[in-house]
Amino acid sequence: MAEETKAVRATAKTRLRRWLRFLRTRARELKMIGKALVSTKHPILVHIIPMRQCNLACTYCNEYDDFSKPVPLEEMKKRLDALADMGTSIITISGGEPLMHPDLDEVIRHMRRRGMIAGLITNGFYLNKERIERLNAAGLEHLQISIDNVVPDEVSKKSLKTLDGRLVMLSQYAVFQVNINSVLGSGVKDPEDALKIAHRAVALGFTSTVGIIHDNNGQLKPLGPQEQEIFEEVMALGKRSFSRFNEFQHNVARGKEHNWRCRSGSRYLYICEDGLVHWCSQQRGYPGIPLAEYTPEMRHREYSTKKFCAPRCTVSCVQQVGILDNWRDPQNLKPTPMTRPAAPTAELVQIGQARSDS
Repeated sequence: MAEETKAVRATAKTRLRRWLRFLRTRARELKMIGKALVSTKHPILVHIIPMRQCNLACTYCNEYDDFSKPVPLEEMKKRLDALADMGTSIITISGGEPLMHPDLDEVIRHMRRRGMIAGLITNGFYLNKERIERLNAAGLEHLQISIDNVVPDEVSKKSLKTLDGRLVMLSQYAVFQVNINSVLGSGVKDPEDALKIAHRAVALGFTSTVGIIHDNNGQLKPLGPQEQEIFEEVMALGKRSFSRFNEFQHNVARGKEHNWRCRSGSRYLYICEDGLVHWCSQQRGYPGIPLAEYTPEMRHREYSTKKFCAPRCTVSCVQQVGILDNWRDPQNLKPTPMTRPAAPTAELVQIGQARSDS
């Protein structure tokens, strides 16, 4: 295994700040669940992209390019205001690599000012003590890093070896919650890496989850016997995370279709860098409507629309949102044909396998 950086315990002041933020965030999350159970008229979770450019070029990823400019701050604020006005509970910033955005701290502050829970998915390469303290000050509540292997290879540089020092800094200085996501599935050379990564995450005081690599359409790829055994071990380590409620992941691991009601386009929204609404990261292009024009009627229709990709979906964040509504309101509508051409966008890099870090 790659040599681990020696962990240094956080100061008493940092531990107190972390505990207080955790309690406030957990209270807001419980309020979010109550609000979602009472009403189906607002989005629960939105993924928003402030920057498509990334500093890495992982060969499985179809969610980045190497040239896009950041979305201007004022435009980001307009989009966040529109989402807040819809009643959105949680916003997770993703990319590309969002830490490359020059105004990310102010984006997070604006999310918090508008009363939304603030999350961030990053590859972690830009983290250092000063950057972590800035995220603390901005009010970040959740951060996730997906680590693909123990030692970097030609597929991914997001390894425990390259990121372990930054994980130690997070354990020392972060007052927000940190989750480390490991991966299993085809293209992963050593399934044991996922278990090593999960154990390291837990040892540093983080939550741990595991994702299963899907194909370019976000669809099912069953695990082999060894991988299934490792998957169950990692899931057991993640008992502190909300992911423990994701029974669908066990179906995914066994290659089984699952029966659920995908509420993407309604309870879950994916907002790309061009400000268009999509079902999710793996179904970009539909409905492809500008956020400013996305009406409550459109959200209501998508809530009742049966998604063709749902039975074999592996996009975990959408599945988590679906848990709150799976027990009610059967879906009996079909997707409407697209009536407007998609906005011109640069073609994203699409090499090999795709995977969601949600």
